[in-house]
Amino acid sequence: MKHFGKALVSLGAFLLVSCGGATSVSDAPTTVAPVETIEWTLVTTWPKNLPALGTAPENLAKLVDTMSNGRLKIRVYGDQELVPAFEVFDAVSSGTAQMGHGAAYYWRGKLPIAAIFSSVPFGMNAQEMNGWLHHGGGMALWEELYAPFDLIPLASGNSGVQMAGWFNKEINSVTDLEGLKMRIPGLGGEVMQRAGAVAVAMPGSEIFTSLQTGAIDATEWVGPYNDLAFGLHDVAKYYYYPGWHEPGTTLEAIVNRQAFDALTPDLQAIVRTATRAINQDMLDEFTARNNAALQTLVDEHGVELRRLPDDVLERLRDVAWDVIGESATDELSKRILASYVDFLGNVQAYHDISERAYIEARDPARR
Repeated sequence: MKHFGKALVSLGAFLLVSCGGATSVSDAPTTVAPVETIEWTLVTTWPKNLPALGTAPENLAKLVDTMSNGRLKIRVYGDQELVPAFEVFDAVSSGTAQMGHGAAYYWRGKLPIAAIFSSVPFGMNAQEMNGWLHHGGGMALWEELYAPFDLIPLASGNSGVQMAGWFNKEINSVTDLEGLKMRIPGLGGEVMQRAGAVAVAMPGSEIFTSLQTGAIDATEWVGPYNDLAFGLHDVAKYYYYPGWHEPGTTLEAIVNRQAFDALTPDLQAIVRTATRAINQDMLDEFTARNNAALQTLVDEHGVELRRLPDDVLERLRDVAWDVIGESATDELSKRILASYVDFLGNVQAYHDISERAYIEARDPARR
């Protein structure tokens, strides 16, 4: 009986080995499906690695790479590296690039109402723009406007209130605007033109040389943080505020519709979430850096900080809404403008007793 038991044990071991039962799970061969890597090209309207504006698309690419675990990689090209700044819209629309980063007012010649999705003279600030876009119906209208071009717009940055700009001539009254050659895009450029100036459109990469050679007398760019990095203090003497023309400039990421639709739902969500994060991050960066940069410009570089005279601001404000209204040339444009104006009226009414009232209470001398 003893020998019979040993035989059964031996037979069982033989059968286990023969059937593979004795093989451990760790020894079993496994097959892991390779992860598909999608590569996108992103073209921008900004010089490569310009603080905030130029680094935003770089940060976006890094965030998407991390969030997707390397499944979606975006290579960023600055102005002129693949296409000129003002050709970004067409490059993404045609599929030459899958993504772009710029500002909607650059496409005013193609879509007059598009500038509203960037900045409106004497209009909404950054906080208000974000509210309108994400919770006031603005994004749906923006998507409808860009749909015929096979583009999906996404808010992807905001400068906050900008500066009025750099001038090589003093502005003491409205008459000083006559014949002034100023680089200023979008609706602000139209307003300046109506007030007597000569509005000039050019990408940021051409501003320094144009001021230096006298091709223009003045320029707006962004604010102290960016302007210091651009070296504009070396070619212009007077720095004016407030930024009436761009009180809260939304920057955009535009995505080719076919490229976006080809993504899995999780990657689509990653793109949308990453741009939303970059939208807030840029505003935070400008808020943190602008005043220190302004002090450097004034204290170390001798820049003369000036406020635009009241009569100049009054003249610009008087013509601003005429220019804005003329942008609504069709049914969709009229709906966009109506939505913007309605939201502005409502949010302004509340901000009068919240944001404005608080700032005045914090510093009574500013009232």
